[in-house]
Parts: sequence; structure tokens; C-alpha cells
Amino acid sequence: MKKFIYIAASLFLTITMQAQDRPQPKAGPAPTININKPQSFVLKNGLKVLVVENHKLPRVSFNLTLDNPPYAEGNKKGVSDILSGMLGNGTETITKDVFNEEIDFLGASINFYASGASGNGLSRYSKRILELMADGALNPLFDKAEFEKEKEKIIEGLKADEKSVSAIARRVEDVLVFGKDHYRGEYTSEETLKNVTFDDVILNYNTYFVPANAYLVIVGDVNFKEVKKEVERLFGSWKKATAPQLSYTAPKDVQYSQINFIDTPNAVQSEIALVNLSNLKMTDKEYFSVLLANQILGGGGEGRLFLNLREKHGWTYGAYSSIGSGKYISKFRSSASVRNTVTDSAVVEFFNEIKRIKTDLVSEEDLRNAKAKYVGNFVMQIEKPSTIAGYALNKETQGLPEDFYENYIKNINAVTAEDIKNAANKYFLSDKTRVVIVGKAGDVLPGLEAMSKREKLPIFYFDKYGNPTEKPEVKKPVPAGVTAQTVLNTYINSIGGEKAVKNVKTLAVMSAGTVQGTPLELVVKTAPKKMGVEMKAMGMTMMKQVVNEKEAYMVQQGQRKDFKDQDLKDMQAEATTFKELALLTDKDVTLTGIENINGADAYAIKNGKSTYYYDVKTGFKVAEAKELEQGGQKMTQTTYYQDYKDVKGLKFPYKTIMNVGIEIELITTEVKINEGVTDADFK
Repeated sequence: MKKFIYIAASLFLTITMQAQDRPQPKAGPAPTININKPQSFVLKNGLKVLVVENHKLPRVSFNLTLDNPPYAEGNKKGVSDILSGMLGNGTETITKDVFNEEIDFLGASINFYASGASGNGLSRYSKRILELMADGALNPLFDKAEFEKEKEKIIEGLKADEKSVSAIARRVEDVLVFGKDHYRGEYTSEETLKNVTFDDVILNYNTYFVPANAYLVIVGDVNFKEVKKEVERLFGSWKKATAPQLSYTAPKDVQYSQINFIDTPNAVQSEIALVNLSNLKMTDKEYFSVLLANQILGGGGEGRLFLNLREKHGWTYGAYSSIGSGKYISKFRSSASVRNTVTDSAVVEFFNEIKRIKTDLVSEEDLRNAKAKYVGNFVMQIEKPSTIAGYALNKETQGLPEDFYENYIKNINAVTAEDIKNAANKYFLSDKTRVVIVGKAGDVLPGLEAMSKREKLPIFYFDKYGNPTEKPEVKKPVPAGVTAQTVLNTYINSIGGEKAVKNVKTLAVMSAGTVQGTPLELVVKTAPKKMGVEMKAMGMTMMKQVVNEKEAYMVQQGQRKDFKDQDLKDMQAEATTFKELALLTDKDVTLTGIENINGADAYAIKNGKSTYYYDVKTGFKVAEAKELEQGGQKMTQTTYYQDYKDVKGLKFPYKTIMNVGIEIELITTEVKINEGVTDADFK
């Protein structure tokens, strides 16, 4: 029955998950770049103001940036997140509702955060937009009820992230790379949030929301003299103050390349990141060479990592690299989400590509395409007010030459293949790489350990918070006398017994949930050798699937697909009310061991491309994993079953969690046994 839930969910998500990479156009002649120079002035309190007049469109944008030194929040990590959520909820003179209503009336957009504010809209309303932004930023209304609401919202988000393998991977990567006490390595938790008080938020605002390192960048249809008067009027009373500058022990790369493995039993794929630290500055002579080296290695769909891991091997939907730059410590990383069973092979190919760009000169074609990509993007972005604002700010905060952006294309085009090789050797440290892998130990470790010995990459183990831990126990021995048949019989008995199960002639299960905020309804109806599945999103049928003794088809967005040959046989085999009755007599069913499923031991029973998991203590089915292929990419989709409830003497899971790259939680709303199903449902 659940196979069709997998297919429906994956088909629904495929619509929004397809790669957007496109071939890059061939380079044309380099255009002449003229960037309007900002006019500037400084208020007595230290606020630096940059104004770029651009009268092409009747619009204006304001960006207030607090360029304070980064700081760690320690055991109150999350205080700035709460502050960001509270800013913009009205001011000392305007209520939240009135404030938001006026913004809507003006057709403007105004946003606030702990490190600044932004606003944009029609230039005819520029004066009022700036007034509202200044009022919201300098005279915020701090309300205890809003404080509690914001804190609870963040905690709920953290709880959801605890189920997310990618969220765990991001957190533990930064902990290991930068250290827990570093501002880049600390993480927000429910515990640190509960330490934050209402007074802490106000203190953080008073300490860091100050003008000494603040920049106000104004771009658009404005008059310099007029806007200067407005800025002086609105921001002149901002109390002069400087944010504290704290020092931190500089993080260091590992002494030798190694694997840091984090066991996450619910992972349907492995999150891989190869990381080393970067101190790249925009003023460094290698800056443009590094940009192009990263572009060739993994900057997009034409990058070598993508072409290798996705196009050549079909292990992932995408593989990329990135490198940070700026005033403070950052990192170079290459990453991908790959099938569990190819994790070890993917790591080898990552290293192969990184080492290749460090030892071999890139081809003229690769270099030409990378340059075309950067020049094309630069030219397209330069007309946007946000881009001009960013360039003006970068010049001030990064100490760039006045002609940095005028010479941008020339500097890109001047990079040679030898420059690429030298830059890669300096910034892509393949001999000091921390390989962070978050995945399911039972599927990943056997191959990873073999690769580790061949490649001389030692493995160290950590928990999902970055703490050192012991090697996870992959598969526990099965007690004597336990077989696939005894496990299946235990399951049948645990949900109501063989007699009750066999008395079920038809079954209808209605469920509801959300997919990325979209309401989702799912109806699955089954009978012997028959099944009907209908998925609705926002009340509209997105997918319908039917299986009967003669045919199987699917209709999605008005398009019908009929299944033939082996696909038809597979679907007909799945069309049953309780799969376990058929598994009892299937000769291909094997008990493969005991695995950890969401913190509890479960027997793993394999049948073809499916593996079923049954809780050792309760006997309930707690998970099902199926190997699928989509768009030429193989993947594993796992569904978890929880919250069993009694319906007419039989127990059914009322919570179903599907992991299809993102987690979809469905709550059963109704189960009908031997009613609510007709032959028309299977035609």
C-alpha cells in the first residue's frame, strides 16, 4: 500500500526539484562598465551615508547595514535571532498593525533584522518609506508577548530541524570546522534560547544596534541634497556608540585529511562536505583566479563536480563547490547529497577532481566558459539597485580600490590557466581536508571503512552536535530462533491477529498534511489485487493512480501514463491490503539483521528493492525503505510509521513521515474497513 505514497510524493516534489542549470552563452566583446559613483557624508554619530542617484526608474532603495565585528552569543545563542523577529513589530509611536498597513498602502517593502534594515518602493513615497524605516530601526517597540511568541516560533523550527539530515549536517560541519566557542561554530538550541530573557534582547539591541560602524546606502530616483536633509533629520539623534570588538582563537585546518562521520539512522542519503578554512580577501591578488577556479570545479551545472558525480555516475542531483571571502574567516567547501551505497565512491571522486585542478592546467574551453559565466552575470546584475548598493558598501567595508568594479571584467579576462592552478593549490587544501559525512551507518560504514584503508583517510566519529563518540554499532546479531517469518507473524499478531487481518476485504485510508506549506490530502483505497490512490493539493487533484487485475496507470496534471510488463507486475504485486500476508510465503524474503530506527532496534526484512523494519519490542512496522530511480538518478525513499491506533480491533499507524529529500508528515484522519470502497475506485 505504501509504495504508491512514495511514488505520489516523489512525483509531486519532482516538479519543484528539477535542476535549473542551462548551458552558458558564448562570450561576446567585453562591454564598457560605468558605475555611478556614490556621493557621501558622515553624521556626527558616525553613520556613513552613500547616495547613488539613478533616475532611470521612479524607484528608490534604502539599505542600513551595521558592519560590526562578529561576536559569539555563548549560552544565550539565539538572542539576535529573537531580536530580528521582534524588530518591525511597530514603534514607540505606531502600533504593529498600523505600521504594516501603511507599508502595504505605500506598496513598499521594509524589513528589519539585528544587523540592519532595508526598504524600497516608489520614489514618490521615498520620504515616508525612509521615515518608517528609521522609526522602526531606531525606536522599536519591544513587547514581552511578542518576545515569547518569537522565542517559541524559533524553538518550533529547531524541533523540525532535528528531523532534518541536511540541518544536522550544516550544524555539525560548522562545529567541527570552527569550534563550538567560535562565532561561526556555535549553534542555537532550545536550551540556549530558554536562557534568553526579554532584557537580554533589549541589551543586545542597545549594545550592537549602534551607528559607529553603520552604513546607509541609498540608490535610486532621489536628489542628494534633499535626501541628505532627511537623513540628518531622521538619523541625527541616533545616540553615538561603538559595538564591542571581541577576539577569538583562530580556527585551524586539520593536520591531515580525514573523515568525520555522524550516524543519522533516518538518513535516506548521505550529506557529504569536504571543507577547509579560507582567508580569501577581495583585495588579494588571487581573488579573481580563485573565483574562476571554483567556477570550473563546482560553480554550477557545467562544473567538473556536477559533470562527474551527476552526469557521469548518476549518484546525486547536484554536486557543487563554494569559497567564502571577506574580512573574516570563511571556508572552501565542496558538497553533494548522494545515495548511501555510493558514499565512499563519491568521496574518492571529490578528491580526484580537487587534485586534478591542482595538478593539471585547465583547458582553454573551460577557462573561456568560466569567464563568460562571470562576465555575463556581472553585466546582468549591474543594473539592479541592490547590486549597486552592495558594490558601494563593499568598497567601504572591504577597502577596495575605487576602480575595482570598473576593472572587474578586465581582471576576470586576465586570469590564465596557470593562475587557476596556483590559486587552487593555495586555497583548495586536499591534504588538509575535513570530510564531514552525515549518513546512515548501516548503509554507509562498510564501504567507507574499506575506502578509508585504501586512501589512508582515518575515520573519526561524532554525534549530531559535534561531540566525539564511539563507532556506531552497524548491525546487531539476530537472536537464535528469529526468522523473517517469525518477525512477520509477530507483526500480524501485534496489529490484531491473522484472522482479523484476513477478514479485511477492502481498506480506505484518508490522510492530510503539508508539503512546503501547501495543504495535501491523500486517499488510498485497496482490495485484493486492486488499489486506487488520489493526491490533492489545495483541493485540486495532482495525481491519481489505479491498479487492477488488468492494468495500472497514473494520471498526473492531465497526462496519463500506462504501466506495462514488469512495472505492471510490480504494481499488481503491491496491490493488497496487508503486504505482510504475501511476504510470509515469499521465498525471496530475508532477515538481514537488527538496525537502529529513530533510536530503537528494529528487525530489517528485505524483499527485492524494499526493506521493511519491525520494532523488536512492539512488533509494529516502523519504517519501509524502497530503492527507486527518477530522472536517471537512483535514490532511496524511506517512510516511517508511528502512533498506532485501534480501528475495529486492528491497529493502524496514524502518523506517516515520508523522507523524499524533505520530510512530509501525514496524519491519518480516517480509516474505513470493509466500507467506503467500490469497484469504481479501481477503474
